[in-house]
Amino acid sequence: MFDTVWEERYEIRQQLGKKAGRRTLLACDRQNQELVVIKLLTFSNDLEWDDLKLFEREAKTLKSLSHPAIPQYLDYFEVNSPNHKGFALVQTYIPANSLEEHLKAGRTFTESEVKEIAQDILAILTYLHRHQPPIIHRDIKPSNILLTNSSKSGKSEVYLVDFGSVQTLAARESATITVVGTYGYMPPEQFGGRAVPASDLYSLGATLIYLVTGTHPADLPQTDLRIEFERFANINPGFSRWLKWMTEPSLNRRLTSAEAALKALENPLTQNSIFLITKKPSGSKVILNKKANFLDINIFESGVKPHIVFLILFAIAWNSGIFLWTITALFTSPWGINIFFVLFSLPFWGVGIGMILEVLFSFFGKTVLNINQQRISLAYKLFGFKLSFRPGMSALIGSKYNSCSMPKQDIDKLELVYLAEGVPWAIAIWAGMRECQFGHGLTPPEIEWLAAELSEWLNLPIQPKKLPSE
Repeated sequence: MFDTVWEERYEIRQQLGKKAGRRTLLACDRQNQELVVIKLLTFSNDLEWDDLKLFEREAKTLKSLSHPAIPQYLDYFEVNSPNHKGFALVQTYIPANSLEEHLKAGRTFTESEVKEIAQDILAILTYLHRHQPPIIHRDIKPSNILLTNSSKSGKSEVYLVDFGSVQTLAARESATITVVGTYGYMPPEQFGGRAVPASDLYSLGATLIYLVTGTHPADLPQTDLRIEFERFANINPGFSRWLKWMTEPSLNRRLTSAEAALKALENPLTQNSIFLITKKPSGSKVILNKKANFLDINIFESGVKPHIVFLILFAIAWNSGIFLWTITALFTSPWGINIFFVLFSLPFWGVGIGMILEVLFSFFGKTVLNINQQRISLAYKLFGFKLSFRPGMSALIGSKYNSCSMPKQDIDKLELVYLAEGVPWAIAIWAGMRECQFGHGLTPPEIEWLAAELSEWLNLPIQPKKLPSE
């Protein structure tokens, strides 16, 4: 039994849902005669502290949000009546069925419709994840996404509801984390109590897989925790690869943000594209500064390496030999002949100076890649001075190892350059026929990380390029 009116304002009409300790009610607000939804947390013997903590967090979160596709916070009060005792959260009512209800009614979704839903939810997640502190929904699934019938514009409207599992990144600093979510839609890290923005992307990806297959993700086969849905879905390969990227079990290889996911959805990967999403390797000296309007990468040389020690010794021997040979030729040979020998030694001095530059660059040099809204520039710097090419590549000097500058609008391809044995060796950025290559000397994890960051910022897929075998 429900009391007829709460707070002398909310007239209860019907029960919309029920689960342990919680009820969802439809009511009419007598002040404005509008329908509202009341979520009720009732006191009972099985009520746990975590239940109250999540309920209060949901109310606080909704109060801080203002988005047309998210229910609006209206009121929060304590219920103390003969029939019910607890807390009530009042929010706006959205007259729409959930995706779960649409599916149970036998509705099927085209690929185009699923993509539109994905775009709308990603826009909502972008808003949530940009909030300070970032808000993670943690329970995205078909029953928590509402879809209206086509509006006047001809497009259905999508809403994200039920923030009862919401978590802010600030809350992660607390000693305990409540594990919430729904099996089949939860990413692996969430089972351990960890949730990051990419966790919501996994849940959205699993939800979309349900829409394109008509089968609950938990009922689909899995290999190494990856949902094997392809043979159950009639969709384009590009969209299929995007869904696999969204539901990648490893956080390091999953799309990292809603913005990146939206860009990847709007610019499908080709079959040969590489999708690498990795975090910065521990111990890396590379400094990356990325904003909406620019990206800077500073690669500092790692210093002593076995080949550098050998080069130092060889450079000492080489330059000492050339110095003695030049001095001897200059002061002991007849006039005219000594000038010839000095001129003859200049190429050898060039090699020696190149060795010295390479040694100095290995200790004090850095590679700087800067991209803004107008241009991309790659420069090699030593003691603050710009060099026209990367020292150490003097035997291979060409456009690949030169400093370069080109209009950003001309950038049309991003390549991950592999050695013949399949090891990432460098990154190549193409603008028409011009190639700008960098990253030589970095470790494979560093190269993959930078390639992924560039792919996201430039909104370009990563293409593989294998160097020919020697």
